Amino acid sequence: MATSRRVERVAELIKREVSQMLLSGIKDDRVGSGLVSVTDVQLAGDLQHAKIFVSIYGTSEAKAETMAGLKSATGFVRSELGQRIRLRRTPEVVFLEDSSLERGDKVLSLLNRLSQEREQAEGEEGDRGETVEE
Repeated sequence: MATSRRVERVAELIKREVSQMLLSGIKDDRVGSGLVSVTDVQLAGDLQHAKIFVSIYGTSEAKAETMAGLKSATGFVRSELGQRIRLRRTPEVVFLEDSSLERGDKVLSLLNRLSQEREQAEGEEGDRGETVEE
C-alpha cells in the first residue's frame, strides 16, 4: 500500500508532538514520564484515524496502568494535536502497545543461549576426543 508524502509527514508530526506531550503535557500519574516512548504512528490515508504505538518499560501491571492512563488521555491528546498541527480535522487517536522491542530482546536472548549451549556441547565433545563429521 503506497502512502502519500503528506500522510507520512503528518504521521511524523503526530509522533513528535505526542512524544513531547508524554514528556511534559500529560498530567495523569499513570503515564510515567521517561517510561513511555512513541515508536510509530500509522495514519489513515484520509488523515481521520491515527494509531499511536507506544513502547512501555516496566512490569505488566505498570504497562496496563500506563495504557489505561493513555486511554483516558486520548481526548486531551487529540485536542492538543488540533492546536499544534494545522489540519482541517484532527484525527481520532488510539494508543496501542508496541511490544516489538520486547520480542526482539527475547529472540536475541534465545539466540545467545543457543549459541552458548552449542559452544559448551562442542567443548565437551572436544574433551572426549570425538570427531564430528558433517
